[in-house]
Amino acid sequence: MIVPPLLDVQRLSVFYPGSSGGLVLEDLSFSVAEGEKIALLGANGAGKSTLFLTLLGVLAIHSGSVEVEGLVLDKKSLPAIRRKIGLIFQNPDDQLFMPTVYEDVLFGPQNAAPTDSADIGKAAQDILERLEITRLKDRMPHKLSGGEKRLAALAGVLVMEPRLLLMDEPTAFLDPRARRRLVAVLKTLPQTYIIATHDFGLALDLCTRCIVLDKGRIRADGPAAALIGDKALLEDCGL
Repeated sequence: MIVPPLLDVQRLSVFYPGSSGGLVLEDLSFSVAEGEKIALLGANGAGKSTLFLTLLGVLAIHSGSVEVEGLVLDKKSLPAIRRKIGLIFQNPDDQLFMPTVYEDVLFGPQNAAPTDSADIGKAAQDILERLEITRLKDRMPHKLSGGEKRLAALAGVLVMEPRLLLMDEPTAFLDPRARRRLVAVLKTLPQTYIIATHDFGLALDLCTRCIVLDKGRIRADGPAAALIGDKALLEDCGL
């Protein structure tokens, strides 16, 4: 039996809403297998965040297709697909909005399918313990450090048990200690994930594969070490 890829993108093109220009993403094709750890590289404006928002159905597909575990992304399948994908925003302040970290982690499960409150509480507690941030449980998110906010936002996504994690510049604005802590946590995650980043060290630490975007097109897709070591390619793509 042939197992379909976790994510399959074919000939994907996207216009950005309200833009009078051309395509933001043009003719993208790639697939992601279960368990892969992928770095998505590209200069600012290359289309990394646009791709993530398209995979979640926030931005409309102009042409082409997206499938998640065999489900074709459309209006009917969107709720099911969003249960399979978790997005970590570049700025955790855009993701943390409840009075305490614990309430933030509870928010997703409480607003998903009906579940016993005891089960939800246990799932939230388990995630906080797994990320070693139980001490932050009753803290107000806006008073956390940058690294603590990242982990709190990650907890709020992992508690939903996504099959695929999309992370947008997860080490941006972190000091070296917070970055090391976050990298250590990401190394333990079983989920398949794609990390949009300019941090080559992060990509080499966590990912075996890189996809390089340039002006909305895929310029290269291959082993992380080989592509990050290709100085000519990176310079030509503004990296």
